[in-house]
Amino acid sequence: MPAKYVIGIDLGTTNSVLAYIPLEGEQAEISLLEIPQMIAPSTIENRTALPSFLYFSTEEEKLDCLRNLGTEISFLDSKIILGEYARKRSAEVPDRIVVAAKSWLANRRVDRHQAILPWESASDFPKISPVQASQYYLEYLVATWNNAFPENPIQDQNVVLTVPASFDESARELTREAAFAAGLSQETIFLEEPQAAIYSWLATVGDDWRKRLGVNDVLLVCDVGGGTTDLSLVRVEEENGEFFLRRLAVGNHLLIGGDNMDLALAYQAAELFSEKGMTLNPWQSISLWHSCRTAKETLLQSSNTITDSKDSYKLSILGRSKRLIGGTVSVDFPKSQILETIFNGFFPLCDLSDRPKRRSSIGVRELGLPFEPETGITKHIAAFLQNQKQSSAISTDQIRPTHYLLNGGVFKATALQQRLKEQFLHWFPDFPPQNLFEETDLDHSVAKGAAYYAWTKQHNGVRIRGSLARSYYVGIESAGLAIPGMSRPLKALCVAPIGMEEGTSCQVPSTEFGLIVGEPAVFRFFSSTTRRNDRPGALLDQSLIDSFNDSENENIDLTETDPIETTLTAESAYSASSEDISSSRTNASPETFDQEDEYVPVHFQTNITELGVLEIWCKDTQSDRRWKLEFSVRESNDVN
Repeated sequence: MPAKYVIGIDLGTTNSVLAYIPLEGEQAEISLLEIPQMIAPSTIENRTALPSFLYFSTEEEKLDCLRNLGTEISFLDSKIILGEYARKRSAEVPDRIVVAAKSWLANRRVDRHQAILPWESASDFPKISPVQASQYYLEYLVATWNNAFPENPIQDQNVVLTVPASFDESARELTREAAFAAGLSQETIFLEEPQAAIYSWLATVGDDWRKRLGVNDVLLVCDVGGGTTDLSLVRVEEENGEFFLRRLAVGNHLLIGGDNMDLALAYQAAELFSEKGMTLNPWQSISLWHSCRTAKETLLQSSNTITDSKDSYKLSILGRSKRLIGGTVSVDFPKSQILETIFNGFFPLCDLSDRPKRRSSIGVRELGLPFEPETGITKHIAAFLQNQKQSSAISTDQIRPTHYLLNGGVFKATALQQRLKEQFLHWFPDFPPQNLFEETDLDHSVAKGAAYYAWTKQHNGVRIRGSLARSYYVGIESAGLAIPGMSRPLKALCVAPIGMEEGTSCQVPSTEFGLIVGEPAVFRFFSSTTRRNDRPGALLDQSLIDSFNDSENENIDLTETDPIETTLTAESAYSASSEDISSSRTNASPETFDQEDEYVPVHFQTNITELGVLEIWCKDTQSDRRWKLEFSVRESNDVN
């Protein structure tokens, strides 16, 4: 059945949204899906956003949800409730709440397929994996759509799902896995969230964008959401008299956002409870974290400066002792202290030469989400801009962004928009960058932008030319004598450079390398957002690979993504001509090949599909066999 709609889905850390546009018609009329959800006992309301909170409810609560919501939507595990009611319950029963599942998808320190959430709940409490939690949110959106549009199921529509620009291939693959398990089509396109924010702006201003931006203007997108900070640079270029947009660079994955602010406030509030003689247990500490989220959101929506108010915000924690009168303890958290923590702790005024600190001074830390040790988002922006200058991404006279676009729920606070404007004025006093759009619908902009992107593909509208924001490398073990107790030095072969366009392929020039076939092997991969001069075939030595482990090194070149653990066999080989990589497996039997316990000499070829999927092919130099290394993630226990 032909598609009738294009759909954009924002699978957010804090909220998930679905926007859609009918394909018929000359104008892109964007609508938001109304998502029914439980907001209170026996109360169901439609909301345009589904809070990304998952609650392991009581049997009574779940039955109440089923009676009022209906089985068409509430089809999940018998005790799971999603959305607004789950968010409200987070401060009361935090050990029953899954939150920030999206942030966990990018956490290489844990096995993201294992049932580990809620993270702080008791070991005997039922848990789910970050992938499964993400699948549940998407399943809810899929079911809601199919219930509202039964004649146009979502599987038949053109769907775009957004991911952070800083997600590496393994985090993208985990998101893709959750999407397919939720019922989305294998043809689902993935779009980076900062690009979606730009498309949302383009949908709003229409053709006027060419009047607001000129050739060589550089746009900085600052996306600070609940879990991550995403930074991207886009430049206006001209070809045959036509303006177009080209994505230049993205920042590294920064696990810093609204959740960090809530944690920082919770630590300060805990001291106030301590002054009252109350030491919080882990359950109460998590509850306080969620309570501080409400305090922050309330204050930032009504405050324009640090000194707006000298009043206090009352925080209450349920007690777990019969000696506590009324079962709760309350403290007054000064509003000025809350606002000062957010302003000076997360948006400090700094110099453009400042750098974020790289590591904590404590030698041992708990597992969990690896939040950035440096909370100053402005310092991360400064480092991002300077890194692009040093890597020759932009000429020296263009390192100054001419414009910026804000995205993410944190910037719903006018005060923080003004703070960043003040920072840019400090960095570039003569020509401060201009805010492109101050009235952006930050709750829905990513989903709207994703839908508009899908619509422009169908109507030949303006497109941001997409290409790899990272260069990618395969780990190559050095030849030589084995030394007891020591591994051979590792080199890194560039197989895909920064800027490689979607829908293109490249042969990797190099000498032959030996591919292990017939036995289990681990393939290590690295990436870089700054090494713009590396071309396919460049071979980096051990010292550069080691640099990513040096947290004190300000010029980190490479970061390691998840390894692929697999066994390549004759049966798993593909057979294709050098001009056309086929998806047909070879029909040859294992006996027609050389012994499989030896190395097969190979060259590499890289593809980037139209869906943005990176494929690395190993081509046998002595036959037409080839093997594809895909990021079908298998977790590794050897995490650096």
